[in-house]
Amino acid sequence: MKALVLFSGGLDSSVCLGLAVEKYGAGEVLALSVSYGQKHKKELEASEKVAAFYGVRHLTLDLGEIFRGSTCTLLEGAEGDIPHESYADQLSGTDGAPVSTYVPFRNGLFLSSAAAVALSHGCSEIWYGAHADDAAGNAYPDTSTAFNQAISEAIRIGSGEQLKVHAPFIDRTKAQVVAEGLRIGVPFELTWSCYEGNEKACGVCGTCRDRREAFRLNGMEDPLEYEEEKSV
Repeated sequence: MKALVLFSGGLDSSVCLGLAVEKYGAGEVLALSVSYGQKHKKELEASEKVAAFYGVRHLTLDLGEIFRGSTCTLLEGAEGDIPHESYADQLSGTDGAPVSTYVPFRNGLFLSSAAAVALSHGCSEIWYGAHADDAAGNAYPDTSTAFNQAISEAIRIGSGEQLKVHAPFIDRTKAQVVAEGLRIGVPFELTWSCYEGNEKACGVCGTCRDRREAFRLNGMEDPLEYEEEKSV
């Protein structure tokens, strides 16, 4: 098997999965989703649908226990509401710290775990969908170019040079990710990005705002349904 794709069921990782399948074929791609104690299962449910669409093998790993005690507002048991404002507005009040929806060192943990799974299944590459907009302003520091370079080198060395980390969007905006997904026909209507777990996406959390803007910049409306009364 060629590539393991870290796969949440969200927009970015679905485009990443689509690109890996385009390059290697479904039979050479393994999708790995991670349960990390999030408040809802909408993304995991979406990951099953998108993986089925592409016909790839799909594994799920439960790492929720590691984050117990975290104050991240995405996690079960954490106090505080998920912010309904842009990342720029959120960062204006953090004094340089990540936003409240930053899961502590999530990509570091996920990529390390993915390395073990990839080696166990004979994969030579790990793909993940970090992009430049998430890294902006230190909102999610584990999506930055510097982080990607460091973790990629650590995994290369630690795997005995058997594994390469591929982050195709590390220097691209979310609008560019959407453009790539449109090019290859990603089923965006099956994906889920919203931090809330309602029947429809809220439209006002940071990731909903970024997603809708990315489609707008591509001259299109997001096919996902949003709560009209909260629409931006």
